Amino acid sequence: MGTAALLRAAGVGVGDEVVVPAFGNVEVAEAVAMAGALPVFADIDPATYCLEPAAVKGAVTARTAAIVVVHRFGRPADIGPLHALGRRHGLLVLEHGETEAPYDEIAQRRERAAFLDTKLRGVRTPAGGVGHTYQQYVVRVPGNGRPDRDAFARAVRAKGIDCGIPVKTPVHRLPGFRRCVSLPETERAADETLALPVEATLTKREMQRIVSACNALGGLLAPAL
Repeated sequence: MGTAALLRAAGVGVGDEVVVPAFGNVEVAEAVAMAGALPVFADIDPATYCLEPAAVKGAVTARTAAIVVVHRFGRPADIGPLHALGRRHGLLVLEHGETEAPYDEIAQRRERAAFLDTKLRGVRTPAGGVGHTYQQYVVRVPGNGRPDRDAFARAVRAKGIDCGIPVKTPVHRLPGFRRCVSLPETERAADETLALPVEATLTKREMQRIVSACNALGGLLAPAL
């Protein structure tokens, strides 16, 4: 059952608010709107890229009926405090997961992620954590936000490395969901993050090429004074 159907089945609808992340795909906010409720955006934890419990608490109002927690990039959200918050306020807490891969594939992705963790220089590697499946290997590019991240991505692609921007535009900046809300960690993550290849099919030589391409650039982009 989809998120919209689950919300409707729980009685969430017109006049209700549902707290969701703005960092990620628009589908969750669209599901809330399909149920007739209003998506309310809360900020993320900069390490997990998932909803930050204190930010969610600050977004809860008398009209809040539910929280939709999205596990991002294969890193599980800190779900315990959010369930506790839901119990205190009588809120439905839904978890929106990502498609899971077979165990062998996850093990190989973790192996490649560990290699990148130890070899990459000049970028901030993922925080990792228990249960991380590395559906995407997301780093932070140092420098002055989006311009330097985009320049870094172009340079890496020019060396034949297939990298991607995980979230090009936060949902609260998209037409139909525009909100005047302060989400500094969401904005920063959208400007700085870059997903590097970590697929189970990558060979050791290909992994070394990724490291060489990134390390040739890493550390050259210094923040403006």
